[in-house]
Amino acid sequence: MEIVTAVYEKGILRPLQSLNLRERQTVRIQIVPEESVIQEEPADEVEEVVQGLVAAGLMRPRPKRGTPPPDPVSEEERRRLADIMGKAPGKPLSEIIIGERGE
Repeated sequence: MEIVTAVYEKGILRPLQSLNLRERQTVRIQIVPEESVIQEEPADEVEEVVQGLVAAGLMRPRPKRGTPPPDPVSEEERRRLADIMGKAPGKPLSEIIIGERGE
């Protein structure tokens, strides 16, 4: 997950920083107008929160500029995962993941 600021101009959202995305990659966007934000946190506080989320394993570190985006999941891996999910109907995803990890 990455949070960026963008400007809406003539029907197009223009990010104010470069994005680590492949050409024509589909993304999901949540719109939060700046004027609806009650109080913005200073950049160093935001970075501290991001670092805490990364350390807790809840978020990947922000990619360095110029780093190519990660490869998508292979078709073989998708089939393997679909097979695992199909063999565990009604089982919570958390239990499936724990079983895969061997814990």
